[in-house]
Amino acid sequence: MKIIALTQRVDIIAAYGERRDALDQNWSDLLLQAGLLPLLVPNRPDWLAAWLRQQRIDGLLLTGGNSLQSCGGDAPERDQAETHLLDYAIQHQLPVLGVCRGMQLLMQRAGAKLQPVTGHVAARQEIEINSQPVAINSYHDWGTTEVPAEYTSWAKADDGMIKAIRHRQDPVWGIMWHPERFAPFRPDDINLLQQVFDSNEDNR
Repeated sequence: MKIIALTQRVDIIAAYGERRDALDQNWSDLLLQAGLLPLLVPNRPDWLAAWLRQQRIDGLLLTGGNSLQSCGGDAPERDQAETHLLDYAIQHQLPVLGVCRGMQLLMQRAGAKLQPVTGHVAARQEIEINSQPVAINSYHDWGTTEVPAEYTSWAKADDGMIKAIRHRQDPVWGIMWHPERFAPFRPDDINLLQQVFDSNEDNR
């Protein structure tokens, strides 16, 4: 099975004075259903390079949760860790899927300007995927209507907000919905995971 590095959110537990890495258990279930093996990544940029040297990684999945620091987020260690991971994945030509915050990171890295949005927090939202109406979920307060030159858009909301992207040359994808929050999981999302992470030979 291919091993996919999964990033984690940072939960701040003030009562205990703790900053906890956390991930919905549904993510592991979703990857396993897609025939992929999850590997959770700690938000420790100070020793992440050494950690990566000891791992076998076949792809990177940037999960949701926490706003980027540039959008008012309070988890700078996650921004730094995910930026390092993204650099590593691109350097080693590993496939990448960015989900919600993860897609925002991809877009910001490519020069797109993120902006506050309204009407994009809903358990059900109809968008166009490859020009067809599809119901997905949506849980984000930041987005963009810009598509950087190196990407194409394959899903969009009625207000023009970009909901999914794909790099024109590299195996890098992004979506703005949360596939792990559907019960049962959508077959289309399982197929997407298989498509993304089967799209590249192992170049470790």
